[in-house]
Amino acid sequence: MIDFIGDIHGHADKLEALLAKLGYSLKNGSYAHPERMVFFVGDYIDRGPKIKETLSIVRNMVENENAIALMGNHEYNALCFQFQESEGGHLRKHNIQNIIQHYETLKQFQNMQEAYEEHLDWFKTLPLFYETENFRAVHACWNEKNIQYLHSVLVNDRLTDELIYQSVKKGTHLNKALEESLKGKEIKMPEGKFFVDKDGAKRTEMRIKWWEDPAKTTYKNISIEPIEHLPNELIDISLLKDPDYYMEDLKPVFFGHYWLKGNPTLYRNNICCLDYSVAKHGHLAAYRFNGETQLNDKQFLYV
Repeated sequence: MIDFIGDIHGHADKLEALLAKLGYSLKNGSYAHPERMVFFVGDYIDRGPKIKETLSIVRNMVENENAIALMGNHEYNALCFQFQESEGGHLRKHNIQNIIQHYETLKQFQNMQEAYEEHLDWFKTLPLFYETENFRAVHACWNEKNIQYLHSVLVNDRLTDELIYQSVKKGTHLNKALEESLKGKEIKMPEGKFFVDKDGAKRTEMRIKWWEDPAKTTYKNISIEPIEHLPNELIDISLLKDPDYYMEDLKPVFFGHYWLKGNPTLYRNNICCLDYSVAKHGHLAAYRFNGETQLNDKQFLYV
């Protein structure tokens, strides 16, 4: 009896409208349902007009045990943006692109540094993944090898300050496992191919459908983003560092992150992405999960 909700990005009004549509109401300052609870898959901050209000809603629900919340890549990025390096600078560089991504959050917490840092401390309490007998949840990508490794090094599946410092070291096992879990799995595009992402950055690697067998699909079909001019040819799996994928007989997995367009729909009956681009005039989506082993499109609700 869980309602999974996708990336909110500071759109508190849509969150409240979706909670009302799902049958939740305010009780003692927290949204609650007589029979159900919410599971947030991350990305509460950046981009939207009501980031403080979004954090208040989510935190109150978690603290009153009416919800569970995961860490998203934007919460992780915010921590790295704040953490200082010993030799100067920050773990996440304060360059133009990164400042623009965090701009709305920083602006809305102007002259409220203490409150902002208290929210950052709360981010560190958020698990990076979650699993029960009936489902799995992660912000961007469930790869069993990554999850098992993170489970062995995190503290109660959460990041500590020390682990955050270690996590930014490129090429380490922790960096790779964290990057893929929070930001998705990528492969190099064919020679000479590139695309421009939602923030205007030129990219030569593309995010892939990590639940598809790369040995049986093409560059065009495995890309999550609809990229023009991708060849409809089989992928050279010898170039892949990790050809593992999420098979059809595994338990349902819920995630966000991918800025999908249109009305919510399932990729497969055990694959549920909940990010439908609310911050780009899309939908805020929820899936009403009742323990079923085969997910159904009819269980989506959205605003």
